[in-house]
Amino acid sequence: MLRMRTLPQLLLDSAAATPRRLVERHKYRGIWREYNFADVLDNVRAFGLGLHAMGLARGETVAIIGENEPEHFWAEFAVLALGGKVVSLYPDLTADEVQYLLGDSEAVYLVAQDQEQVDKGLAVLPNLPGLRRIVYWDQTGMWSYAQPALTTFEKVQDEGRQRHAAEPDLFRTLVEAGKPDDLAVLSYTSGTTGKPKGVMLTHRYLIDNAHRLIEGTGIKPGMEYLTYIAPAWATEQLFGITVGMVLPLVVNFPEGPEEVLSNIRELAVEVLVFAPRQWESLAATLQARMFDAGPLRQRIYKWGIDIGHKVNVARLDGKPVPFGARLAYPIAETLVLKRLRDQLGLTRAKIALSGGSTMAPDIFRLFHAIGVPLRNLYGSTETGILTIHQGERYDLETVGRWLEPHPEAEARLEWKVAESGELLVRGGSFFRGYYGKPEKSAERIVDGWYRTGDAVSITEAGELVFLERLEDLRRLRTGETFPPQFIETRLRFSAFIKDIMTLGDESRDYIGALINIDMGVVSRWAEERNIGFSTFTDLSQKPEVAALIREEITRVNNFLPEHARVRRFANFPKELDPDEGELTRTRKLRREFLAERYAALIAGLYAGEKSVATEIRVTYQDGRQGTLAARVQIHDVDENATLPKQTSEKRRAAG
Repeated sequence: MLRMRTLPQLLLDSAAATPRRLVERHKYRGIWREYNFADVLDNVRAFGLGLHAMGLARGETVAIIGENEPEHFWAEFAVLALGGKVVSLYPDLTADEVQYLLGDSEAVYLVAQDQEQVDKGLAVLPNLPGLRRIVYWDQTGMWSYAQPALTTFEKVQDEGRQRHAAEPDLFRTLVEAGKPDDLAVLSYTSGTTGKPKGVMLTHRYLIDNAHRLIEGTGIKPGMEYLTYIAPAWATEQLFGITVGMVLPLVVNFPEGPEEVLSNIRELAVEVLVFAPRQWESLAATLQARMFDAGPLRQRIYKWGIDIGHKVNVARLDGKPVPFGARLAYPIAETLVLKRLRDQLGLTRAKIALSGGSTMAPDIFRLFHAIGVPLRNLYGSTETGILTIHQGERYDLETVGRWLEPHPEAEARLEWKVAESGELLVRGGSFFRGYYGKPEKSAERIVDGWYRTGDAVSITEAGELVFLERLEDLRRLRTGETFPPQFIETRLRFSAFIKDIMTLGDESRDYIGALINIDMGVVSRWAEERNIGFSTFTDLSQKPEVAALIREEITRVNNFLPEHARVRRFANFPKELDPDEGELTRTRKLRREFLAERYAALIAGLYAGEKSVATEIRVTYQDGRQGTLAARVQIHDVDENATLPKQTSEKRRAAG
C-alpha cells in the first residue's frame, strides 16, 4: 500500500531503496534514453536546488508548458520538493490563454519546452509583473535569444548541483519539511461555460487517487506505460506523475505527438490512458484502413470482428459463447484480431482506460472484440476518480463500480443521487476549492456535498450510469427531454464523424445537428469513389458526403425514441478548432460559442431553408485573420418527412 507522504518524499525513499530501477524512458532523436531512480533524483534535485537559488519560496506557483518529456516531469517534482505548487499548461494554448492562467495562478516562474512556448511567455511577460523568469529546456533555435528574463534548464541545474555540493543535506531538509496536506497542483477546469478555474489539489489527494487506481485496475509495478495525455489534465497527474513514480511504472515518453502511434507499436506498452477522442481516433483508423482493402480482405475483417464480438464481448456480458464461434476464434485471432492489435501497438495492452467524457459503448465493444480490455473510468478533478470498470465482467453501458479511498484519506467516500438526478459526493481526499475564487467553491459545495452537475442513475448491480451534464439536458417545445451527449457519442462511433453538436431547446419542435466530418476518413472515402474536391469546405458540402452522413444519422436514429431523433443536419464548413474557441483543449464542444458563431446556420436549419450563406472569422497559424465565406447546405434526415417550419426562424434567417 502506498504510504501517505508527499511525492518528493516517496521519490527520495524509492531512490534510496532501488536506485538502479528503471522508471523512465524517452525517445529523443530516434534513440531511446533510459533513466533509473538515481538519474531521476539527480535531475529533480539539481533543478529544485537551482530554483531555490533563484528564490522560489514555499507556497509559490511555477507553471510548466510543453509536451510530455522527462524535463516536464522533473520540473514538477522539483517544485513540489521545495513546497511549491505546479500548474501544467496545454502546449497548444494561445498566448492570451497562457497569460490568463499565469495571472490567475500567480505563477512566478514559467518552465517552457522550446522556442514556440518561450515566445508565448515573452509575449505576455510585460503584462505579468509577478512573473520573474522563463526557463526553457530545448535550446533548438534559441541561439539569438538574449532577453535577461530567459535562462536554460541546464543552467538552473548547474547552479543546483553546485548548491548540492556545498550543502549536501539541503535538498533532503527541504523535502522533509513537506506535509501530505500541502498544495501540490492547480489543475484548471476546461472552461466550457466560462473562464477556467484552478482546482487546488494536495499531495494527499494525489496519493489517495493513486491508491484507488492501483486497487481498481490491478496495475502492477514495472508495467510499461505510455504518457500521452497532458499533465494539464488531472488524470495524467494521477497516472504518469503519481502512479508512475510511486508504484512505480516504466513511464515512456514518445518522441513527439506525431510519433505516438508508431511509438506505441514499437514499445507494445501494457498500460494506456486516453481521452475518448483518442480511442475514437484509433477506432476510426481501424475502420478507415478497411476502406483501402479489397473485397476479400474486407469480408475477412468483418468475419473476424464478428467472431470477436461473439466470444470476447459475450464473455464480458456473462453470456454463453456459441459453439461455432468458440471453434472459429483461434482462426479469427490468427488471421484478424492479433494483426489488428499489432497495427495499433496494443498486442501487450493489459490495462486500457478511457476517461474525461462519455464514449459510445460500441467503441468499447469494438476494442473488446479485437482483444483489448478497454475500461471506462469516471470522476472529476474536484473529487478524483470515483468509479471504474472492475473485474472480468462489467456493463459497458456504465462507468463502473465505486472505488475505495486510501485508509488515510480524510473520510470514507460517500455518494447520493438528489431528487433532480444529480450525483452528490463527499469524502475521500477532496479538492481545497478553486484558487482565488472562494465564491465559486461555495456554489459547488452544499452542506459538505460536492455537486458534480452530472445526471446519473444506478443499475441493479450497483454500477454508475452517466446520463448527461444537468446543464446540457435539453427540453423541446413539446415538453419532451433529450440528452445531447447520448446522441453525440453514438454518432461519433462513425468513422466519418469527428464531432457533432445537437440542437434543440424549448423554442424548437425537433432536434437538429451540426456535423464536423473527419477529413482524413471522408477524403479517402471520396477518392475511392472518384469524387473530386479541393478543400475541407468543398468536401463537406458535397451531396455524396451529405448522403453518407444521412445514413450514419439514420442508423443511430433507429435506436432512439421518436422525439429524440435528429431530423435535420448540416455539415460545418470548417474543422472545429480549439484555437478558434470552438473546442476546449480536451476537445469538448464550447456549445454557447458555437451557437453564437453559427446562429444564422441554425436559424436557417429550423426555418426549413435548403442552404444558408455563412461568413466565419478565422485565425490562421501565423496569426493572420480572415473570413471564410461558404454556402452551407442543409439536409433532411428523412427526405419524405414533413417538419414544422418556425416562422420566427424563417424571418431571422432571411434577415
